[in-house]
Amino acid sequence: MGGSMTQVLPIEDSSQIGHARRTAQQLAEKHGFDITDAGRVALVTTELASNILKHATHGELHLRVLPRASGAGIEIIAVDRAQGFDVHACLTDGFSTGGTQGIGLGGVSRQTEVFDVYADARGAVLLTRLYPRSDRAPDRRIGISQHALHHDPACGDVWHLAFDGPRISALMIDGLGHGEEAERAARAGERVFALSPFTSPLLLLEDIHHAMIGTRGGALAIAQFDGNSNALRFVGIGNIGGSLIAPDKSRGLASHPGIVGGQYRKAQPFDYAQVNGQLLILYSDGLQSRWNLQDYPGLVHRHPAVIAAILHRDFCRGRDDVTVLVIALEATHG
Repeated sequence: MGGSMTQVLPIEDSSQIGHARRTAQQLAEKHGFDITDAGRVALVTTELASNILKHATHGELHLRVLPRASGAGIEIIAVDRAQGFDVHACLTDGFSTGGTQGIGLGGVSRQTEVFDVYADARGAVLLTRLYPRSDRAPDRRIGISQHALHHDPACGDVWHLAFDGPRISALMIDGLGHGEEAERAARAGERVFALSPFTSPLLLLEDIHHAMIGTRGGALAIAQFDGNSNALRFVGIGNIGGSLIAPDKSRGLASHPGIVGGQYRKAQPFDYAQVNGQLLILYSDGLQSRWNLQDYPGLVHRHPAVIAAILHRDFCRGRDDVTVLVIALEATHG
């Protein structure tokens, strides 16, 4: 599956609640949700937006489409920077964000297929994912937050994920600069990757390099996980960050200098063993690299989409496109 950008809806006054509800509901209908399922999307969006206004006075809703083998899901994440959000009080039944009207977060968790939350002194992130009731496939424990600089319609960051039983192959390319030319460079590489994502990474890199000659070029990372052999192979050129994170330790994944589509010296892949149960995080340099999940107690155990949203919230530089991809490496992917 290839990446679409995160749609950001600011929530600063009550007039924006209706707009958010309509936007999310239309997105769901456009992607095959029937009237009942789209109604759940509308209900949840209203509640999350009201919750932001009540507890944080302002924040954002982040909307994404989740491509599926059949159809799609809708992800809605509420992001704020308010202190003193009492998750447990909010989750208690009967606690409503809008006085008497709302369904409360307890109701939200029952209306959604995925619900997760992380809150501390820096603010709260509430994740919801909704799938059509007819879609029985399990949720993939993957999170993506992708934003173009200045909300430009073109994004120079491109990501692509492929699944094959217990195997996952992930690509991230950051086209040099930002805007249309950067996106064109990155897309040229993505097209090649999508044809055979499980080819050995050095061969993939070579083919992608040739496809990107004549474009601006860019930075690239390819990570291939095999749940059967419990191993990860990684190759990187340029400044896409990579980390492998276990509850008790984290490792940076080493990249080589250079520009794909331009010049780089010989690349070599690195192999990492015993990675089941760890998180793989790939991020473009629109994100500062000085973050440490240990600063967020318990966050490593939350849904990867929550982690991606928090890293974006707290470490986005605001000077470039930014993409954060978080994958739970588990042998159970079907």
